Formats: sequence, C-alpha cells, structure tokens
Amino acid sequence: MIWPAIDLMNGQCVRLYQGDFARQSLYDDDPVDRACRFADAGAHHLHIVDLDGAREGAACQTGLICKIARETGLTVQAGGGIRSPDQIETLLTCGVARVIIGSLAVSDPQTVKSWIAKFGADNLVLALDVRLENGLPIPAISGWQQASTTNLWDLLEQYKEWDANLLITDIGRDGVLSGSNTELYRQVKRKFSNFQILASGGIGSLDDIAAARDCGADGVIIGKALYEKKFTLEEALACWPAG
Repeated sequence: MIWPAIDLMNGQCVRLYQGDFARQSLYDDDPVDRACRFADAGAHHLHIVDLDGAREGAACQTGLICKIARETGLTVQAGGGIRSPDQIETLLTCGVARVIIGSLAVSDPQTVKSWIAKFGADNLVLALDVRLENGLPIPAISGWQQASTTNLWDLLEQYKEWDANLLITDIGRDGVLSGSNTELYRQVKRKFSNFQILASGGIGSLDDIAAARDCGADGVIIGKALYEKKFTLEEALACWPAG
C-alpha cells in the first residue's frame, strides 16, 4: 500500500535530507490542506512524523496530527517523540490508526513489547532507521542523531514473537531519490517472514515503487518525490493496486 508522507516541523510540512535537521526544505504552511489534497487524489493512508517531537524526545504536535486525522478520514499512522502509553492512547483515541514508536523500539525493547501486548501489534509501528556500517545495518535513535549499540538483526530477534509492523528506513538513501534499499528488505523478509514491512527512504520514481513492491515490502512511504513532483500520487497509487 502507498503511504504519502507529511513531516511536521513548527506546524509546517518539511523534508529533511538524510535526517539532517540543518538541511530541511519547506513545502507547505498548511499540513491539513496538504493531507486533504492527498485524500482527494485517492490516497487511503497517510504517514505523519512529528520531527520536533523526534528531536526533543517528547511529542510536540499531537493536536495538529489529530486534526489531520479527523478532517481527512484517512488511515493515519503517526509518531515522533512517543515516550509513554498515555501518548499512544491519546493518538489512538483521536483517530490515529497506528502509532509509530521510534527510538524506544531500539533503546528499550522490553517497554515497547509491553506496549504491543497492551495495545496490539496492529495498532503500533516500529520505526527502525538504520545506517549501514561495513554492510551491517545499525539503528539510529533520537531523530537519527545517535547510533545505537546493537545491530538490526539482533534487535529484530527481540520482537520475533510478534507479527509486528516495521517501518525500516535506510538513512543514507533518505531524501536522495535514488531508490530504496530493496536488498535490506529482502533480507528482513527472509529472516523474519511474519513481520509486515514498510519501505522508506529513497523513492524517486515509479520504478522505485515497483521495486519496493516486488522485493516483498508490504507498503511504501513516499515523501520528497511527491513534493518535488517526480510523479503524481495518482500514478503512484496505480503502481500498487488497492494501495
């Protein structure tokens, strides 16, 4: 399925280059309008990240996210700075379908597993942002500003009992429009076939969408390519039937 993306900073739509907060592009002053345009184009899903929350370690734009979910009727997944079950419950109650857990999914798996047990795997998404170091995927935390002390494969072992939703981003490909890391997604699917994978980072063409679909990903996040008009959302949706 196709998930057009909105990254929020100071109440505006922005995109970062490879997770660098100093290298951002402003696209929209009105995220609600942008989300409504996605809905008008035929989208059923929407991916929202509170970048201020991701950087500060505390949700900052919950009110705006809830407004987008209410006014668009889209299936929204959202996160950024989620640190407590109360924050999860607030988002789910206000109309968000799935809450994205980022840094804590890496730094505190035991807590996050307790949240999966409480809220259900279907209602959470584990966002695992990785940098490749000598070919080994190493998760980053705190808005991509710090490297973790574990690798992706050891981390995923801790979640293998759950049919978890994973959002995996190769940071090195994010914002560069050069295609997603399809080999990484194939490896994850081979090792952990029960996980649902959303591909993220690098989508720059319709061929990239098809490649993500064909490598076994269950969905794809599309951000910069839509804002830079590399293709239309309608064209993207046509690449992934029922998306």
